[in-house]
Amino acid sequence: MFEFRLQAQCPVTGARAGEFVTPHGVIKTPVFMPVGTQATVKAMAPFELEEIGAQIILSNTYHLYLRPGADIVEEAGGLHSFMDWHHPILTDSGGFQVFSLATLNRVTDEGVECQSHIDGSRHMMDPEWSMEVQQKLGSDIAMCFDQCLHYPTTKEEAETALARTTRWARRSKDAHTREDQALFGIIQGSVYEDLRRRSAEDITSIGFPGYGIGGLSVGEPHHIMYEMLDVLQHVMPFDKPRYLMGVGHPSNLVEGVARGVDMFDCVLPTRNGRTGTVFVSTGRINIKNQVYARDFTPLDPSCDCYVCRHFTKAYIRHLYKAGEILAARLCSWHNLHFLIKLMEGVRESILNGTFPAFRKNFIEVFHGEGDSVENESL
Repeated sequence: MFEFRLQAQCPVTGARAGEFVTPHGVIKTPVFMPVGTQATVKAMAPFELEEIGAQIILSNTYHLYLRPGADIVEEAGGLHSFMDWHHPILTDSGGFQVFSLATLNRVTDEGVECQSHIDGSRHMMDPEWSMEVQQKLGSDIAMCFDQCLHYPTTKEEAETALARTTRWARRSKDAHTREDQALFGIIQGSVYEDLRRRSAEDITSIGFPGYGIGGLSVGEPHHIMYEMLDVLQHVMPFDKPRYLMGVGHPSNLVEGVARGVDMFDCVLPTRNGRTGTVFVSTGRINIKNQVYARDFTPLDPSCDCYVCRHFTKAYIRHLYKAGEILAARLCSWHNLHFLIKLMEGVRESILNGTFPAFRKNFIEVFHGEGDSVENESL
């Protein structure tokens, strides 16, 4: 039911193009996955995501457990039916909330005692809980329960979290029984090379159909993230998909692919869209700036998305200034289109053997500074 087919690899960098077969369709990699935390990609309808070429979206186990509740989603026929998205879905484990809601949580080897950020109610999150919820949600890809740490963190703390993540991965696999759902393991180890290697060895020895790389894009400089990816590129299984969690800045995507990563997700394109920041071929702009008040050109003249074909910077700026919801929708639409088409271009260049030139040209032209990327919204 699940198969990863490697179609091409760049001999210079190790960038890969492949296909991952799932019950709801074949995912062509490398791929960017829009984040639909609450069973919806913010400001976007499912048919609009299809129009821009989204292949797979990510939803959040913790948030859907709190509302509307996993039982309700299961009664609706699972996430695909509930949100009318009939393509692949990946659900995270809830483990990231151990990190992002740290002030509300108490972590032990058994699991995480969590206080709801909605109503203050108390809940116990552990690998068995995560597997039960994700199986009720019915995603194509589920993630093992893990512990992610802030940056910086001490090596001792990172080693403790690594060991806990490994134990939780074994418990996750033991509790996971749904055959039409692939369970991915997650590699931790913070920014310590030896811990990353150890985690990769420990998690891959358990055996999963795919592997996430967690604990990056949590505040560390980009060059350190790349150093960790360089380490993992040579120790992760060659014949399984590799998923870098929580990364969505365009430069990070291209550099991640260059280091053998196949899958990415991030809230960045929609979060930026809601604040008026948009990606363009030469970097990024904030459409709310006064300079665009009489700019009657598209957001990006080289873009063929619906937004750029029909609207101008002046109009979209006007929408923001007038407080119109359409402003966030249009900028989110454009940003998602930008990242999805970027990945399509990367994939094509790997298949035709021109990825090194594609990478060099993109980095030279795209001057956008790295944003603070985050794995999921709260």
